[in-house]
Amino acid sequence: MENLQSSSPPPPEPPLEVLYRDERYIAIHKPSGLLVHRSPIDRRETRFAIQLLRDQIGQHVYPAHRIDRPTSGILLFGLDEEAGTALSVYFQERKVKKTYQAVVRGHLPESGSIDSPLHKYEDQDGHKKSAQTQEALTAYQRLATTELPYPTERYDTTRYSLVELYPHTGRRHQIRRHLAHIRYPIIGDTRHGCNKANKHARTHFNIHRLLLAATQVEFEHPFDDKTVTITCPLEASFQSALEQINL
Repeated sequence: MENLQSSSPPPPEPPLEVLYRDERYIAIHKPSGLLVHRSPIDRRETRFAIQLLRDQIGQHVYPAHRIDRPTSGILLFGLDEEAGTALSVYFQERKVKKTYQAVVRGHLPESGSIDSPLHKYEDQDGHKKSAQTQEALTAYQRLATTELPYPTERYDTTRYSLVELYPHTGRRHQIRRHLAHIRYPIIGDTRHGCNKANKHARTHFNIHRLLLAATQVEFEHPFDDKTVTITCPLEASFQSALEQINL
């Protein structure tokens, strides 16, 4: 008789880390590489945060905002449509304080702001820029620097900064585009960053992700008389990168 080998079922999806939950909202730690929802950017993708969270908690959820696929960190959902819409309006009206952390090439000044208009995008995948611009403002604070004995481009060493960022507007890819604009690109940014710096980080430090994370949000609850502050630890792959480059 022919031996029939039973195929093993695929391993279950690891649960998304829940950072906050009340009667109207839930916040998760979105891993780098996970799309928020279906998108024409990658029609072959089958895993989405909205679907995974719905299956995990057994009810529909309504995203209040988006973060880029390669960015990790806080992602907020309403547990009903009204709640999702209300918080989405808060994001649009700049009533949500957002904090990010990133690793950039070079030694960024200790603090400052980037006040530079950004072109809108005319297409979903962010390739075609419109002639129309929007105001965009990002403040930042440098947290740490490192200098390593690895030659890079025309320099004898490699420099990196760990920086905290506070976007006051919410334009598409705002932080990534602003840091590239002032020539301190985020490591691992294959769209707006520096290819040579990304290759150097992969070769010497095994860094294969965008080093950008949403680490804190703060807002007045739309339905309760309270201030909500949600914090998020850096993803393990981000922490590993910091260790590799001594930050």
